[in-house]
Amino acid sequence: MRALSLVLVAAFSAAECQRAPPEDFPRPAPAAATVPSARAASAGGTVDAVDAALAGRCVLRTPARPPPPVGPAPAGSCPLDPEGGPAKLPVVRVSFPEASGAAVDAELVRSEHDTTRGLMYRTSLGEDRGMLFDLRVREDHKFWMHNTCVPLDLLFVDDDGLIVGIVENAPTLDDEARGVGCPSRWVLEVNAGWARRHGVAAGQRMSLPPHAQPG
Repeated sequence: MRALSLVLVAAFSAAECQRAPPEDFPRPAPAAATVPSARAASAGGTVDAVDAALAGRCVLRTPARPPPPVGPAPAGSCPLDPEGGPAKLPVVRVSFPEASGAAVDAELVRSEHDTTRGLMYRTSLGEDRGMLFDLRVREDHKFWMHNTCVPLDLLFVDDDGLIVGIVENAPTLDDEARGVGCPSRWVLEVNAGWARRHGVAAGQRMSLPPHAQPG
């Protein structure tokens, strides 16, 4: 999520490092767990079933062309970390079997504090590194790039590992809330452009941490 500055829309306190516009956290999943595959317009694509196997699932297709590339925050513009540096978090390996075995070593985030903080204040991220947010509730999550200095791709993943949409090339230090319009439980943040470089697209599957259980 806002691991690199994307701030989850969670009702964490309106503190300086809040990750996204406030929302209750956690809050009950919407009554409609899925969205019919009838099309609905959305930025950069359409909400639709990717193929017959996904009939009835809400998936925002990855568009044929990426949004414009974005660069890191200009030198000197990244805010100082008020906590003196990132906390040490457990690292899990997640893979993408349908994308030639692409994989990421991701810091696993579960607490409200670490979810709110995400990747804020960091100035670099390894190519195959990321941050995986376990948001615990399945809903249409939104993230922002508040205090995030590294441009990111955000992969929104349902509780069974289905990638329901990807926000590509999210710009740094930006407070616009971004999502894919489909319910998800997990969000994986990686470097901007990583998904396309490795052939990862909406409708594919991501392996979940060994301890993770759907729902």
